[in-house]
Amino acid sequence: MSKQHATVLHTQGLSVQYGKVEALRNAKIEVQAGQIVTVIGPNGAGKSTLLNAIMGLLPASAQTQGEVRYEGRDISHDAVELRLGRGLALVPEKRELFTTMSVEDNLLLGAYRRRKPGWSYRDGLESIYATFPRLKERRQQLAGTMSGGERQMIALGRALMSDPKVLMLDEPSLGLAPRVMAEVFQVISRLRDTGVATLLIEQNSRAALQVSDYGYVLEVGDITLEGAAADLARNPKVIEAYLGSAKHG
Repeated sequence: MSKQHATVLHTQGLSVQYGKVEALRNAKIEVQAGQIVTVIGPNGAGKSTLLNAIMGLLPASAQTQGEVRYEGRDISHDAVELRLGRGLALVPEKRELFTTMSVEDNLLLGAYRRRKPGWSYRDGLESIYATFPRLKERRQQLAGTMSGGERQMIALGRALMSDPKVLMLDEPSLGLAPRVMAEVFQVISRLRDTGVATLLIEQNSRAALQVSDYGYVLEVGDITLEGAAADLARNPKVIEAYLGSAKHG
């Protein structure tokens, strides 16, 4: 990146264990305002566990250690509702839409914790519709009748309705056609201009590194590499493991 921004999200020594299985070990990541940071790695490496730990969504059976700091404050023990209210948002892999509700009603649910004086939910909707014109055209359609790409747009729009400072995305391109995937990544790229920080978990390593400023490689619970996304994309180890085969995108 050409200029430095304030750090909004930082983990230190973050570890997660399920019984005897260590899913994440001493993870240290940093995300700055307006920055897109990606975490790549194989399935089962602990990427979703990382996001869930940051958001406070781990099951009660999980044993956790370390810190999650947001805007300098330790939020490791805060309830998920508090983290959401402070400006963290997560778009989960399964999107978790209310399929029997309209597109617009799904979007409005994202604004229920927004507390900005003078702000109207209509302002938020118009902003989302400007980003995703297709959703405006189909705003009264049931979410369950939308295509996979459109559902991902609804999930992204719903998260953005909460006016997050940090947006976390878990496999946003999963199951999407290449054209729709490119559209979603264009939206992610434009988020930097709004000052929103994005933490991206993505199996399509090539696309993730192309859109990101910084990246981490997570393998079997350990961060094994990190650096500027452009440097990681040229790293022979990353190319061999994640970029040189069609199965890795």
